[in-house]
Amino acid sequence: MASGALQLAGLIVGGIGAVGTFAVVDMPKWRVSAFIENNIIVFESIWEGLWMHCIRQANIRIQCKVYDSPLALLPDLQASRGLMCAAATLSFLAFTLAAAGMKYMRCAPSGEQAKGHLLLAAGLLFVLSGAVELIPVCWVANTIIRDFYDPVVNVAQKRELGEALYLGWGTAFCLTAAGAMFCCFCCCQEKTRSYRSSMPPHHPAYDQPCHEKAESSYSKSQYV
Repeated sequence: MASGALQLAGLIVGGIGAVGTFAVVDMPKWRVSAFIENNIIVFESIWEGLWMHCIRQANIRIQCKVYDSPLALLPDLQASRGLMCAAATLSFLAFTLAAAGMKYMRCAPSGEQAKGHLLLAAGLLFVLSGAVELIPVCWVANTIIRDFYDPVVNVAQKRELGEALYLGWGTAFCLTAAGAMFCCFCCCQEKTRSYRSSMPPHHPAYDQPCHEKAESSYSKSQYV
């Protein structure tokens, strides 16, 4: 019962992380315009994402435009494109393997072993996807913070952390937690399997009921 609950919890947390990863890839709010000193633009804010940049005016009208070329992006956002796409693909593959592994819960011992392999692969992929997602999110956040406190950078070019970065940290944690759950489940199953294999062999002859023994001896006497 506890193992089934752990699998279900890992699947739910991993699903949340996978959906959040796709949302982070699509969100335009990676870098947002900073309101510094007296240069406060009340009726306009700028959002920069991996695929497009948007201008929001008076909290009502939003205009977004897809980048004409990847060269228009900063180096950190260019690298983040590929890394986030890889993280989304890995998280989707991990969730698929985890869901397939859940279907083997009531199979024969050979099916249980196959289930363990699938869940172990899903756990490792969840951890890998969380690590891959964490790299671009931390990279972009480090660039924003470094430029924010750099006096050489123009005030108009400074940015603040967008909502996509905070969501990226949360989804990376969910993916890593889901992977840890599946890996812990597989380790516990392996220990249980090794413990059962180390037990002394079972002799069915000693477990034969008394009435069956009596019937077998009676049947032999009839042939005499």
